[in-house]
Amino acid sequence: MPLVDLFTFTRAELTSPVQFCDGRWVVSDYDDVRAVLADPVTFLPDNALTAVTPVAPAALRALVRARFSLPPTLANNGSASHAGLRRLVASFFTPARVAAAEPRIRALVLERLGGSDLRRNDLVGDLAWDLPAIVLMELLGLENVDIPTLKRWSSGSLEFFWGNISRERQLELVDDVGDFHQWLIKRYHARDGELFCALADAGVSAEDSAGLCYFLLIAGQETTTQLLSTALRRALQDRSLWARLPEPGVAESFVEDVLRTDTPVVTWRRLTAREVVLSGVRVPAGAELVLLLSGKESDPRHLAFGYGRHFCLGAGLARLEAAVVLRTVAAHEPSLRLTGEDPEWLNLLSFRAPKSVTVAR
Repeated sequence: MPLVDLFTFTRAELTSPVQFCDGRWVVSDYDDVRAVLADPVTFLPDNALTAVTPVAPAALRALVRARFSLPPTLANNGSASHAGLRRLVASFFTPARVAAAEPRIRALVLERLGGSDLRRNDLVGDLAWDLPAIVLMELLGLENVDIPTLKRWSSGSLEFFWGNISRERQLELVDDVGDFHQWLIKRYHARDGELFCALADAGVSAEDSAGLCYFLLIAGQETTTQLLSTALRRALQDRSLWARLPEPGVAESFVEDVLRTDTPVVTWRRLTAREVVLSGVRVPAGAELVLLLSGKESDPRHLAFGYGRHFCLGAGLARLEAAVVLRTVAAHEPSLRLTGEDPEWLNLLSFRAPKSVTVAR
């Protein structure tokens, strides 16, 4: 069986719907992945946020000094506390609240399309990089957030926990990881923002609140940045599609196609609580599963936002942001074209996207 690099592999490289690669079992069949995500008793979410690369002792000591922890709250929570915490966070992502954000999203896009605002001629750096973070902070009622600092903390955390990185790189990133966590603890104790007030009023501890917000504030905007980057690049590769994006429903349909076959959240993880059989392959208890979320054209639906009790709470917001951004940019910049060579890509176990989308008017 050929070796598969879990950080760069494509579906075409997999030779079996359940394949053992570098100590992990890659599950790629749609029905298998859906069944795994639907059964949190047999397939535990406990490892969802565990660092892919074991944390080096020096980095671990730095995390201990920062009192860093990721207790079971949302993505990694298989306990009875999950439902209540999920309901609390879901109250910030109701369809009405998400829909109300559409004018703000459009206004942010138009600000960046005006004149010299496309200063780098890079739709990631000029548009997709910070827009989702601004929208998320406003939706969660978090004011006075330094967005560049948040983005540095967020991207560093993704690399720290999902990257194939050296001990030296861990030590370069660990201070930002710890600083982010400490910032969350301080805002909780200060009841600084609607989200932290809601958590405190519900009796959620500072540790649990920081753990919950740590991943929420990362996933709620970094993955949307990645979706925008991927979708903009793909759309600009098809001139006919780019011309049709302003038409009703076209952007929404295209976003679903990107999510189905080119989702930036390419994998997610689970642990087997007992021995199981998937696609005729016997997988032992305690096995780490890497679930392939990107699908084939023949798959009935996509699993880009997961499935079951851990389905992404921000799915509606991500869809809206992507459709509004695509439609607005295409309507105001019909002659925009890709330039330059193929971009550098973010290649983490669970996240992939182009780091730049260079364009010319």
